Amino acid sequence: MPRRLIYPLIILALGVAVVVAYLFSGAPDANVIVNIRLPRLILTLYTGMVLAAVGSVYQLMLANPLAEPYILGVSSGSAFGAILTGVLGLTLLMPVGGFLGAGITLLVVWSLARRKGSFDRSRLLIAGVIAGMFFSAGISLLMYLFQKDSMVILGTLMGNLGHVFTFREWNFFLGLLAISLLLMIWLYFKSTALDILSGGDIYAGSVGIDVPALRKKVFIVSSLLIGITVSFAGIIGFVGLIIPHIVRFFIPSGQKRIYLYSLLSGGVFLLLCDLIAKNIAVIELPVGVITAAVGCPFFMWLMLRK
Repeated sequence: MPRRLIYPLIILALGVAVVVAYLFSGAPDANVIVNIRLPRLILTLYTGMVLAAVGSVYQLMLANPLAEPYILGVSSGSAFGAILTGVLGLTLLMPVGGFLGAGITLLVVWSLARRKGSFDRSRLLIAGVIAGMFFSAGISLLMYLFQKDSMVILGTLMGNLGHVFTFREWNFFLGLLAISLLLMIWLYFKSTALDILSGGDIYAGSVGIDVPALRKKVFIVSSLLIGITVSFAGIIGFVGLIIPHIVRFFIPSGQKRIYLYSLLSGGVFLLLCDLIAKNIAVIELPVGVITAAVGCPFFMWLMLRK
């Protein structure tokens, strides 16, 4: 059976098994399933989907196999905004702080990437690295000044999928989730244009694509999605790096299919990693530790291979 037909069956079977284990392991009562495990499952699934989908878009648009959702520094800016809001005692407003941090970072990075009125891909990457380092330094300063809030900071830096929602927070998250789904659908319908854009700006422009506008809109939408995930789940690395490559191994061409399978695979992968993080030790480990343990060897293999 061809790989492109085997892969959906693997993802479907693995997804069903992980969801069942995630919700029902240990025979919990209905209250635990509905109020604790189900919200965590939704947050985890959503986060994995966003990271993997945005990773597939960045790797194609930036023509860089090592590109991933945090490459533009938006995650660090969002994390800084969320942490700053949290340590000031405004825990309910942490998602708003994350939004503002992501938006400010995007404006700065995009401004630095423009050169004589045109977009420069190399400058964008460098600006993203600089912005990420700047906000990482800011987070380190907050960690030093607010040592009593170190758990809030570490939860954001290492991934915190065990967020306990209040009723108000849950309604706010569901609203953002609905907006995010619309944004992800928009990215899906831009897949054909992104495929054409991967052939070069001149070629894309010759077939009627407004290259600067498309690239700007994609970066804005993807940055909003990353800002939402970081605000609620913290920074979780490597999902957006490794999942699109695994999908491309089985589904070699066509951004629409790669994007769709990256969505599904990213959600299942992060659910599996979180399940391992909760059960591998006596205490629950941050899910970022598990994704890094898988992602670092994959990253090194990818660098050696490409």
